[in-house]
Amino acid sequence: MTDRPTIGFIGAGLMGHGMAKNLVEAGYPLSVLAHRNREPIDDLVSRGASEAKSVAGIAETAEIVFLCLPGSPQVEETVAELIAARGAVTTVIDTSTANPVSSRALAEKLQGEGITFVDAPLSRTPKEAWEGNLDVMVGASEEVFEKVKPYLEPIAGKVVRVGETGAGHTMKLLNNFISLGYAALYSEALAIGGKNGITPEVFHSVIGGGRMDCGFYQTFMDYVVGGNPNAHKFALRNAHKDMRYLVSLANESGIASHVSSAVKNDFATAEALGKGEQYLPTLADIIAGLNGVPGKPL
Repeated sequence: MTDRPTIGFIGAGLMGHGMAKNLVEAGYPLSVLAHRNREPIDDLVSRGASEAKSVAGIAETAEIVFLCLPGSPQVEETVAELIAARGAVTTVIDTSTANPVSSRALAEKLQGEGITFVDAPLSRTPKEAWEGNLDVMVGASEEVFEKVKPYLEPIAGKVVRVGETGAGHTMKLLNNFISLGYAALYSEALAIGGKNGITPEVFHSVIGGGRMDCGFYQTFMDYVVGGNPNAHKFALRNAHKDMRYLVSLANESGIASHVSSAVKNDFATAEALGKGEQYLPTLADIIAGLNGVPGKPL
């Protein structure tokens, strides 16, 4: 027997699989929601997790529920199901990248049901999710933060309280604005270079190892130069979604969104071209193809 609370996990996808695995390995009883992709579910069950067939099934036994979902619409729908289930849930920890306006509204709704909502979005990649080395940005009161921190530590290398409810999702959008802005900058710079005789290899020989180098640049160029299709497993449609949230937040804040709107439009174009399921570094190919870079057809 264990005195640790049962954790429910909804969203065992690219990021969620590794997170859930680390919670199980940390000794938490885990109930994971069935997923159309059987591979992560079967793996988690083999490690000791139980499988729930519905959100109500999760709510029946889980006191703490992790959400790792595509965006606010899915989070809102799932929270409504958790409320309707009237189960054992006391705390919802949302690790999705979501709209902070929605997050604050959900927190208020859940508070009326006696349930605490914590926004705790993530930074880094599925590789770090598997290794338990994610960066977690938490929006919660100091008291709630101290209560939920033990549940976040198995998935994270760094857990930071950034403010009250909604602040975690705000910080995540700012983080993604910077990283996705880099992706747009790299892609356009590579396209300009390509039209003027500068190959990606030459570009990388100058930028790599210099002041403009960083971890994000390295994974991006691992695809562009190294040809690794799995260098950064983040779909272009998700990048577009995140930038829509960010531009909306900027507008609501009275901030002129010149740069963020331009970045958003790159990802909107990629999705409009039917390439939303491709991974982030392929934006370089799309921008090159749109601009007629030799050898880079769309």
